[in-house]
Amino acid sequence: MPGALKTWPSWPEFTASKGEEDLTGELIQYKKNIISIYGKEAIQKSWLEVCKELETITDEIADKGTSAIPEIQYDEMFSMGEVEKQNLKDTGCFVVRGIIEEEQANTWFKDLKEYVADNRANVGGWPEATPFVLRLYWSPTQLAIRSHSNHLRLQKELNSWWHDSPNSTTTSSDPLSYADAVRIRPPGIPFFGLGPHIDAGSLSRWVDPAYRKHYEHIFSGEPSKHDCYDMETRKEAKQAHFEGEAHSTVLRAFQGWTALTPAGKQEGSLLLYPNVKASIAYVLLRPFFTPPSNEEDIMDASKWTLDITNGWFPGTWKRRSQNASPSSHPHLRLKECMVNIPAMKAGDSIWWHCDMLHAVEVDHFGKLDASVAYVAATPTTEENKRYMKRQAAAFLDGGSVPPDFGLSATNTESAFKGWVGEKGILSGEEGRRAAGLYL
Repeated sequence: MPGALKTWPSWPEFTASKGEEDLTGELIQYKKNIISIYGKEAIQKSWLEVCKELETITDEIADKGTSAIPEIQYDEMFSMGEVEKQNLKDTGCFVVRGIIEEEQANTWFKDLKEYVADNRANVGGWPEATPFVLRLYWSPTQLAIRSHSNHLRLQKELNSWWHDSPNSTTTSSDPLSYADAVRIRPPGIPFFGLGPHIDAGSLSRWVDPAYRKHYEHIFSGEPSKHDCYDMETRKEAKQAHFEGEAHSTVLRAFQGWTALTPAGKQEGSLLLYPNVKASIAYVLLRPFFTPPSNEEDIMDASKWTLDITNGWFPGTWKRRSQNASPSSHPHLRLKECMVNIPAMKAGDSIWWHCDMLHAVEVDHFGKLDASVAYVAATPTTEENKRYMKRQAAAFLDGGSVPPDFGLSATNTESAFKGWVGEKGILSGEEGRRAAGLYL
């Protein structure tokens, strides 16, 4: 299987005995609420349909491996036909080559290394023992990448793939520059902290009314009608319905990495599950079913029992991202279908739908640092604008930590050597608008 992991890491397996406690019956009630709205028959119908579809999908991914993830040149993103665009949307992830000139990316990485070195005593990170996901948000490198004209153009294109009600006057594809962290991962240090997971909340997908409504076709027995790019209800979803440091407040149409250095397989790179529609449907339906007692029948979806007498949501904790494992989500065949992204050069980018399972390689066997800037495609919505006003206030208040990351650090980067503030924003008025400075 080209692109699949040769050895599955010792990431956690999720079991009911180790799940979130349901001392008050709250979690059971969430399941009962969904059943009362959509009915057992609809849930059962969707389960069988999705699991059947996954038989073909997982065979295809396992056969293709890394090649299941499309690759496209930056300029081609704006001239491709509808068939090619639909393929990218259906897969839900793809590499965009050359969004930043390689020489420029190399320069920005050098600048970032200097910024970190000059302020090392004040730069925190995660994991605590060997921090390489750095709690930096306003370095000159990050400001420049987010506001680069190529990035803003591509973000606008990706945001336009989502659609709202024709009557909506409050959303647009105009990009907003969501401030996120940056990574400089040295070789030789294993990292087990990011197994297969989905961001943008976890239990909130079942509990928050607007979030749940986005998936109503999945719960109502018509999973094939689910539209992963329907913004009409998703724009109102409270992803952080339950407070947690892992939950972003904004809707990111696509999450993304922009490579500041080259990185390939087994060099601390990314793993993706290159199908968004069926995988998110399966994750949402899985809590309503218990497996057969005979392990030989596990892959036979018809042998599973619809059961809402327990409060276990597999891989789900209120404060964490949504997780998955081979034993808790067997029909996804994660060991075969979490595949390496193609090798990246400095200046390339990888994008994945906000409902997509992804993970970070445990090992980095390369010889050089592997560095990426986290840059997403974030559309203009009322909820996103509310957040961006707060983010812009934090930036203007001496480079304080953005609101979504406020629990993790207290530094104000304006005190750092190399701080440039607003001068670091590129693309003139367009860059400043995306940064939320005019909201």
